Amino acid sequence: MSNPANMLEFFHLLENLKTIKRTGWIYSNVPNPESIADHMYRMSIMAMSIEDTTVDKIRCVKMALVHDIAESIAGDITPHDKVTKSEKYKLEFDSIQKIKSLFNKDSSFSEEMESLWLEYEECATPEARLVKNLDLFEMVCQAFEYEKKHDIDLSQFFTSTRHKFTHPVVISWVNEIYAQRTIKL
Repeated sequence: MSNPANMLEFFHLLENLKTIKRTGWIYSNVPNPESIADHMYRMSIMAMSIEDTTVDKIRCVKMALVHDIAESIAGDITPHDKVTKSEKYKLEFDSIQKIKSLFNKDSSFSEEMESLWLEYEECATPEARLVKNLDLFEMVCQAFEYEKKHDIDLSQFFTSTRHKFTHPVVISWVNEIYAQRTIKL
C-alpha cells in the first residue's frame, strides 16, 4: 500500500487539474474557460460513447483520463508558449516521474498511468490515435460552444485542426460541427 501522505499529495495534484484553466482559451480571452479536468472528463465520456469495435474502449477511457495528468505539475503548455516539443515532452515526462515517485515501486496504478501516458505521446496504437483525435475534437467542440455562448470568433481552433482527424466516427462528428457552425455564421 502506498503511503497515505503521498496519496494525499497525489490527490492534491489532481486538484490542480480542476483549477488550472486551459491556456488556449485564456489566450483567446474566453470568459470562464474550462479546466484541464473538464476537458479530460468529456474526452473520457466521448471514448466510452464511441462505436468502434476495433479499439479497447476501457483503455481509451483510461488514456483520456491520464493523457494530461502531467499538466498538474507542468501546467498547460500550448504551441503559442514558445516551448519546443522536446522541451514540453521533457517537462511532462519529468512530471510523470514525480507523480510516480509518490507511489510504491510496485504500484500497478503508477505503472499503468505512465504506460498510458507514453502510449498517448507516441501515438503508435489505434487507441492512442483515437484518443488524440478525441483530444482535438473535444477542443473543437468546446470552441464551437464558446463561439455560440460568447459570440466570439475562435476560427483559429478550427483552422489549426482542419485536416488532423483520422478516425471515421470522429470525422463525422467534426463534419457535423462544421455544418452547424456554417449555419450559425
